[in-house]
Amino acid sequence: MTTATQSAEPPATIIVTEVIERQKINAFVIRLVLLSWAVTFLDGFDMLVISFVAPYLRDGFGADAISLGELFSVGVFGAMVGGIAFGWLGDRFGRRPVIIASVAAFGLTGLALAAAADMQQLLVLRLLNGVALGGLMPLAWALNIEFVPSRYRASVVTIIMLGYTLGGVVAGPITVWLAPHFGWQSVFVASGVATLALVPVLLAMLPESARYLAVKQRSPERIARSLNAISPGLGASRDSRFVVTDESAPQQEKRFRLGALFEGDLGVVTTFLWLAYIGSSMAVYFKSNWGPIIFEDVGFTRTQAAWIMSASSVAGSLAGLAVMRFTDRFGPIAIMFYPALAGPLLLVMGLADLSLPSLALLSLSTMAMIGGTHFGMHSLAGLFYPSAIRANGAGWATSVAKIGSVFAPLLGGYLLATNLPPQQLFAALAVTPLLSAISLYVLGRNHMARARQTPLHGSAAPAAEPAQAKI
Repeated sequence: MTTATQSAEPPATIIVTEVIERQKINAFVIRLVLLSWAVTFLDGFDMLVISFVAPYLRDGFGADAISLGELFSVGVFGAMVGGIAFGWLGDRFGRRPVIIASVAAFGLTGLALAAAADMQQLLVLRLLNGVALGGLMPLAWALNIEFVPSRYRASVVTIIMLGYTLGGVVAGPITVWLAPHFGWQSVFVASGVATLALVPVLLAMLPESARYLAVKQRSPERIARSLNAISPGLGASRDSRFVVTDESAPQQEKRFRLGALFEGDLGVVTTFLWLAYIGSSMAVYFKSNWGPIIFEDVGFTRTQAAWIMSASSVAGSLAGLAVMRFTDRFGPIAIMFYPALAGPLLLVMGLADLSLPSLALLSLSTMAMIGGTHFGMHSLAGLFYPSAIRANGAGWATSVAKIGSVFAPLLGGYLLATNLPPQQLFAALAVTPLLSAISLYVLGRNHMARARQTPLHGSAAPAAEPAQAKI
């Protein structure tokens, strides 16, 4: 045996899970969150701006309530398809390339919407736009969840979702600012140009998930680059052996099948996560799509209606921020109280004889509860599933949720077409928070049982155990 052979050392084994769990908030993670925040901001703007453009479409194209409901719903249906399709692509080819493709696609389809000549063209283009929009958020959640310690996951997802909400918040004022002077088309042009400008930034700066690459046993040089950025001095290299210790090897080797989301206790998790999401999405999309028109019909001006909806979105964001640290500690049970309070408030909105200021105040309150619930749901969507199926799990959850998102705008359109007083639609919506509250209670009980059986990884990690060991 030669001296060189005797002195050669085997490659270091680096436990990816521990490097990620032990990190402090650093520049790498902050940059990732900011990039994700930017793309979800534009996603939220594009998804929700259609409700603010709707009054101009009603004036310009003569669109009635049913055709507007179809326009709202077709975009959400497209998002449902996109969430499933892009989730599968993200688990197959990686989070990074599919996120960038999604952003480019909804930028291009946003520009195309500005060229629509009638409602039929708008329907087709909004469907394609929805497919692109629906694929982004589950992948953004998965990418961030896989780079931050478990103790910060719900908080980071909530912060990212602030981008989505604030995108919806500014959609109203920007529409009111641009559309009267330059036409409703200008709103989509501005959005499309801003979105496409972000693509080269993502190509240059967005990383691929180190955990995902390690599970899939791909690109060790990219894993090493990311882990060295997270933990300077780690000394990872392409020759290192990267291990993810909190996911079993058989799971790493499987190709995704839908049944994997229902194996073991994931059956309860997936079922009630979907039900909670359906209830939450019905409430959110009903109010976001029909809110501006309903408020205008009950006596508010168009500008006032836009500002009420924007302020309601801010209230939902604040409610989501208020609950995020409790969600990190206590899981789904911390979110349950929001929908339990929202139901009675919606009944009051729909059935009581209220002044316009009182109706605006109750709208802020109910949207805070509904928005806080939806924020919490987003922070849960990717937490229960392992890395190999995380994007699929979150993608299916958000896509199944679109059942409620598709149904709510259509129901609103048909009810308004029957000449039902617009305000009473809020009372009909009161059942949806109850569905979310019951489902979140079941998820919370399951989460507590899992925590008793298996403590959160990293919370009890021995301090002396090294993140890098040679074998």
